[in-house]
Amino acid sequence: MECDVAVLGGGPGGYPAAIRAAQLGANVVLVEQDRIGGTCITVGCIPTKAWVQTAHALKDANETFAKIGVNVTGAELDFGATQANKTKIVDGLVNGITGVVKANGITVVNGQGRFKDASTISIEGGEDISFGSAVIATGSHSLRPPVDGIDGPRCVDSQALLELTEVPRRLLVLGGGVIGVEFASIMRHWGVEVTIVEMLDRLIPMEDAEASKELERAFKKRGIAMHLGARATAIVDGTDGATLTFESAEGKGGDVTADVVLVATGRGPSVEGIGLEQAGVKFDKRAGVEVDRHMRTSVPSIYAVGDVAGRFQLAHSAFREGEIAAENALGHDAEMDYAAVPRCVYTDPEVAAVGLTEQQAREQHDEIAVGKFPFAASGRAQMMADRTGWAKTIHETRYGELLGLVIVGPQATELVNAGVVGITAESTIETLADSIAAHPTLAEAVKEAALVALGRPIHLPPARRATAAATAG
Repeated sequence: MECDVAVLGGGPGGYPAAIRAAQLGANVVLVEQDRIGGTCITVGCIPTKAWVQTAHALKDANETFAKIGVNVTGAELDFGATQANKTKIVDGLVNGITGVVKANGITVVNGQGRFKDASTISIEGGEDISFGSAVIATGSHSLRPPVDGIDGPRCVDSQALLELTEVPRRLLVLGGGVIGVEFASIMRHWGVEVTIVEMLDRLIPMEDAEASKELERAFKKRGIAMHLGARATAIVDGTDGATLTFESAEGKGGDVTADVVLVATGRGPSVEGIGLEQAGVKFDKRAGVEVDRHMRTSVPSIYAVGDVAGRFQLAHSAFREGEIAAENALGHDAEMDYAAVPRCVYTDPEVAAVGLTEQQAREQHDEIAVGKFPFAASGRAQMMADRTGWAKTIHETRYGELLGLVIVGPQATELVNAGVVGITAESTIETLADSIAAHPTLAEAVKEAALVALGRPIHLPPARRATAAATAG
């Protein structure tokens, strides 16, 4: 079989690459050993966020509705229906995307593929594929740290957790990154006793420090136990559950027993077993395939996108990388811009950010200014009975360029797109502050934060009396 472009992997990086190449007139073959959609749609972000929606609905019924005058009695989790809903959503999206792929005239080959050389992909039990260009989109896999007993029967990764047939009474989450905190938040709303053990000294350690602290305060208030700065030393399976022992940075020990241990300590690029050596493609087992801003590998005709390329493990960045790779594979000169990739955490409260964190901005610029607006001062947030969190803008003071937006609170993952557009367009803080936000909306918090940063707040007291004032560095 011959084609112009072969795509190895049908996830969020692969299928957009295949579709874009087909749109540009190429003869495209897409190789996928499972279902089109990849980890994100089949066993990752989509099923997880389906669970999030169920968790938030249960919280609304049991807590929020009564605050706004709606009394609901007898609300409880129907886990069987929850799983059926999750499966229906996943199946519908997989079928829809598969249909779109085929409607674009793309040949789909189901099977395990690997590079035979720099112009051929062999298919296990099938016909070889000869290509002019190729896109590697093989994704990532869950990692497990070298902890004694971590392969025990009660230790699961996120995929196995999503396949549970019943909700555990106690859940231990090993890892306080995005995956860990999302499942911790979900399970707590379902009445599960949740404990997080994180080796670093704060949750979501790659995000803004203030956002981490806000999430930790909210989790503590919700009764989620946290052991931060704690290194897991062993896991022992017993009759009462799995017991994890840990050691703090000061050398103090502790232990936690749970029915299920979620190992959420990160994901690694899936670079092994796909013939990269035979193709001459340079890669690192931990960092992934080496690529430039054109998504080109060390072999000029081969590109890599998504988790396997190691830059961001995010479906939406993989979507764009796939488009970039396809365009360049067919003679264009497109570059990937990572300045405005949104980062979303679907916890309660939600956390979302784009651009630089405050610490990064202070390290990279001589002078910056920060503005914060609390949702407690938002009329719409009060109507929703959710005053948790704030919006924070970050800009440099020489030209006023917007550098970052961080939001903690209701619908943060939706609101952050204002920052995505602003940073992409190289907007100034004045553009954001002088824009007209619909009233009453949560989106006003972003505009109001920009006003605070400029020292002219409208819905907060002057800076000398305000608790959420602009600060310069």
